[in-house]
Amino acid sequence: MFKGIYVQRTPHGVHGHRKASFVAASVVIMLLGASSVAFSQVTAQPQIGGGQETLQGTSSAPTAVLSLARAIELAMEGNPEVAAATRQVESTEGQVLQGRARPNPEIAYSLEDTRSKTRTQSIQLNLPIELGGKRAARTKAAEKAREQAQAQLIELKATVRADVAAAYFDVLTAQERLALARDSASLAKSSTDTVAKRVAAGKVSPVEETKARVAEAGIRVELAQAASEERNAMSRLSALLGRTTTMFAVLEGRADDLPAAPKLAELQTMILSSPSVVRARLEVDRRQALTAVEQSKRVPNVTVSVGMQRANEMQRNVLLFGVSVPIPVFDRNQGNLLEALKLEDKARDELQAVTVRMYSDVAQAQERLVTIGAEIQALQQDVLPGAKSAYDAATIGFENGKFNFLEVLDAQRTYFTAKSQYLKALGEAHRAAADVDRLLGAPSNPGPIATQN
Repeated sequence: MFKGIYVQRTPHGVHGHRKASFVAASVVIMLLGASSVAFSQVTAQPQIGGGQETLQGTSSAPTAVLSLARAIELAMEGNPEVAAATRQVESTEGQVLQGRARPNPEIAYSLEDTRSKTRTQSIQLNLPIELGGKRAARTKAAEKAREQAQAQLIELKATVRADVAAAYFDVLTAQERLALARDSASLAKSSTDTVAKRVAAGKVSPVEETKARVAEAGIRVELAQAASEERNAMSRLSALLGRTTTMFAVLEGRADDLPAAPKLAELQTMILSSPSVVRARLEVDRRQALTAVEQSKRVPNVTVSVGMQRANEMQRNVLLFGVSVPIPVFDRNQGNLLEALKLEDKARDELQAVTVRMYSDVAQAQERLVTIGAEIQALQQDVLPGAKSAYDAATIGFENGKFNFLEVLDAQRTYFTAKSQYLKALGEAHRAAADVDRLLGAPSNPGPIATQN
């Protein structure tokens, strides 16, 4: 890691080595007034890192340190979408219970003639008997629905886990960017004071002081934007944890703790067991079970009856026995069976589509991760050291009167742009790794990026 861009984070704040970057401003003097207002808003916001400070209007002190593992655990416990999906899984137990239920018996009563002497009364018990394996087919369909709901919950948890990992590192990256902007603003103020002294001594033109103040105003605007991005990243992470306020102050880890980029062949072997493919395969199984339910309905049920009849005129009781069977002449459930068969074919087509899309999405995410890893290596090894060296040389030369302020400003702008590109690449790398985790349902695996194909 290049020493010039190393950032150390402690529970008491975010500190960095001396960094500086000025943004060359072609803005007019209006920027001075706007930037001063924005800077006053930034200084009014609570800062990250103070264990006794509150964030986003939180009434109680935030917790000291939040690790990625703890953040994922909190999301699984408090995320409302995970809670809703869990309730959905629990509700499918009712479907299984109902599928196992047998049809209820019936009691029938009839009365012939209202005159007491000639009255005939009958009472009988009707017991439906399901044939064709209806109960077993219905139970299997309910069990497949339960398995599918469980697969949906697993898929949602993988998505939430990946989103939390991406948001977690977004906060770390935003904190790095905010620390850079703060150091840049501090150095911009120092440079402006230096130029003002040299102008007062008659060594440089007053135009140099104007340029320095405009550049300082531009960096104050960048500081306000960095602070806003950091607060937004905190808010997104808190929402994923199921909280409306930020209850943490310091995140454990570093933005440059990059995940490994495994080989594409290794990822492709995991596709068939990924949550999306498993859920699509279970949908095929469920549709097959529903087709079996519709096929079982083609076999009519039998109703067995037993009862007693009493005729008052004859003063005797008569036992009754009966069997009723529907005759499937007109309705053989052919329409419902055809629909079930077509939906089963549709589920197979969707499984094929999901599998193909997964291969494409995983390949793209892995390629993006490898490409960003190569970009980060180039920035670490070549771009950032060169930009830092040029900036240091320009600063020393300016202090010794060998360079004008415009050259220093250009060197600062180059270094600031390179460092911003580096931080952006870090965020993209973590999002690409989160996409791979979301697609495959695997947890994040921190480690150095390796550019493998």
